[in-house]
Amino acid sequence: QVQLVESGGGVVQAGDSLRLSCTTSGRTFSVFTMAWFRQAPGKEREFAAAISRSGRTTGYADSVKGRFTISRDNARSTVYLQMNSLKPEDTAVYYCAADNRAYYGGEGYEYLYWGQGTQVTVSS
Repeated sequence: QVQLVESGGGVVQAGDSLRLSCTTSGRTFSVFTMAWFRQAPGKEREFAAAISRSGRTTGYADSVKGRFTISRDNARSTVYLQMNSLKPEDTAVYYCAADNRAYYGGEGYEYLYWGQGTQVTVSS
């Protein structure tokens, strides 16, 4: 019943910016704590960023701190990942994750629901 739909991926040059979006349906959005994960070719899926139900608490992987910002708009049932100063090593499939069982998850938390993923490719 719960569905996560992602958008915003694409091919960009190093140093460029992208904003990913993930819209959640099937349940009241404010009940979900949200996160972004990514998986590069040949690598394991890794945590990127997380945000609490209210948006008051956020967390980031060291690799994206200072460059990525996670935010949410509960009125639009959408979580965003603003990615600035993109590097080739950011190239990955980015997945949106959600869970209605906790206020906040973060790195290591096993999220219940997942989106289909959106490809981000950073050249150079």
